[in-house]
Amino acid sequence: MQRKTALLVIDVQVGIVEGPEIGPVFQKEDVLQTIKKLISTARSQSIPVVYVQDLDVAAQDSAEFQIHPEIAPLSGELVIRKKATDAFQLTELHKELQAREINHLAVVGCKTEYCVDTTCRRATTLGYDVTLVADAHSTTGNDVLSAERIIAHHNALLHGLDNVSGFVMVRHSGENVFEPTHDQYR
Repeated sequence: MQRKTALLVIDVQVGIVEGPEIGPVFQKEDVLQTIKKLISTARSQSIPVVYVQDLDVAAQDSAEFQIHPEIAPLSGELVIRKKATDAFQLTELHKELQAREINHLAVVGCKTEYCVDTTCRRATTLGYDVTLVADAHSTTGNDVLSAERIIAHHNALLHGLDNVSGFVMVRHSGENVFEPTHDQYR
């Protein structure tokens, strides 16, 4: 099968990354730099970069709502706005990816246990293979688990998640995450 990849950047918005109410996320500077590098690589290889923006983060005219300036989209790059934790729910994401013949997603973003997890799972049920970039997603801690443990848990939990027509591989940004390795496990 011919593979066509897109980089999916989920909810890397100022209000989530920086706070004050939701963030700052764990290792925000490292995660931002890793995502920035991946975006640059994707653009240099003509891999589509697709941004997802959560409508519930803040008022749409606020600085907190904006995609973080370190990784801001270029003119013409697709930005999908969503209300649900699932980036596909009630959005045009699936339709837009299908129109571009995308069948593999490299996923990065915020927050690990909510929108990143849910979108990865849903993508597999829609037939996409997913590469979750282990060091390019983040979150904040809670009363039970630190952010570091949440991230590690989801990297372990999602790696190999198989939903019949698509599955998740978790790989480090130092690997070529845009070249899917899924076929060798089929």
